[in-house]
Amino acid sequence: SLIITSSIVVAGIVVNSLFGYALACMTFRGRNLLVGVVIALIIIPFQAIAVPLFFMMAKIEVLDTYQVQIVPFIASPFFTYLFYTFFLSIPKELEEAARVDGAGPLTIFWRVVVPLARPVYATVAILSFLFAWGELLWPVLVTRGPEVRPLPLGIAVFQTLPPVQWGDIMAFATVMTLPLLVVFLAFQDAFVRSVARTGIKG
Repeated sequence: SLIITSSIVVAGIVVNSLFGYALACMTFRGRNLLVGVVIALIIIPFQAIAVPLFFMMAKIEVLDTYQVQIVPFIASPFFTYLFYTFFLSIPKELEEAARVDGAGPLTIFWRVVVPLARPVYATVAILSFLFAWGELLWPVLVTRGPEVRPLPLGIAVFQTLPPVQWGDIMAFATVMTLPLLVVFLAFQDAFVRSVARTGIKG
């Protein structure tokens, strides 16, 4: 579970923030259309595409692997939109000043945008970890053996074995919540600043 969740969080932050930055701060043909597509994709639940995605993964023979549990959750329209809306609030003068100094798009992103966007990065890290850590439907579809089975599915399978050991199940569930608490406490200050900033803007 830690391997899967950490990979989703790290890769997702990189991919979604770069995409959100491109939509918010770059000018190119079709940008508004892409923003509309991202917004439209937010309202489509994962359950609606889970079965077609399963057949796609079965066709390329990647079932019962870590990759099949990681790759579908890296690019998220919801997190891309969060980054997009935050990057829109960054003053354009900062980017223009860096551009005058000879900085390219990636340099501006890394040295100007990322330091200012730490609150939204913390928010996305917490939410992404929460969603990935508790995912159950997709592992049920794509895993067979216990070798790559994540913790939520392991607990669900353990619960079906007679006799049901409720004490052990509750102990496993308690252990499962500890990483969530650690992640939240680690990013708590930045998360609170992000929420406060959103409230002030509203």
